[in-house]
Amino acid sequence: MIDSPDPEERADALFGALADSTRRDILRRVLAGEHSISQLAEKYEMSFAAVQKHVAILERAGLLRKRRAGREQLASGDVDAVRSVASMLDELEDIWRGRVARIDELLDKEL
Repeated sequence: MIDSPDPEERADALFGALADSTRRDILRRVLAGEHSISQLAEKYEMSFAAVQKHVAILERAGLLRKRRAGREQLASGDVDAVRSVASMLDELEDIWRGRVARIDELLDKEL
């Protein structure tokens, strides 16, 4: 997991991981329930190694966790990390809404 004290680096890792449609799909699947990497790979028309790379990017960003069960690696989603993404988006929306409110105030003063 990206455990950087720099919030910008953390945001870059999270949004970079989410920038790919395959990774978003993998994340949806592991948030719904734990899956082995081989189960995940069956759904995609790419090599097992390519799916492993996508999983590794999600894991580095902290969006999923892996654990070993015998010979299998099982992946599950990290809801707290997804909440942190939502929180970042909420913060950006608040900034935007504040800007719109200021524009409204300026327009009201001119009328």
